[in-house]
Amino acid sequence: MKFMKINEEIPTLVYDNHCYVCMKFIKIINFFAHDKFLIVGHYSDFGLKIRESYLNESALKMFWLIDKKNAFGGRAALIPLIKIICSKRIKHVPIMGIEKECQQGCKTIKEVIKRTISIFSNSEVLEIKKWNS
Repeated sequence: MKFMKINEEIPTLVYDNHCYVCMKFIKIINFFAHDKFLIVGHYSDFGLKIRESYLNESALKMFWLIDKKNAFGGRAALIPLIKIICSKRIKHVPIMGIEKECQQGCKTIKEVIKRTISIFSNSEVLEIKKWNS
């Protein structure tokens, strides 16, 4: 299978595609963003390539927004995410793998609260040095 290359002109959202809460979060973001992001699951083949090429060992702890210059993780991604959603840019991109079934026990109230809090407690910004290496 050939891997797509990340296009630095299209923001990319990388999320935990095995988590019910994360899938709901990404569906809400995509609804408001009107397909302005390339959406990739952490556990997809392309997500694995992104993690190995651009992110570090904390990649699976949070969702990531990757743009031209930076990879924003967790809390650090919220403001750039809102800016992109509110922009008037009309470029639509395909969604890659928003899964329908939760593969973890994360549908309980306790897990929903825990994962929601993790969005605000985890934060990281990485500089993207070279695209499509």
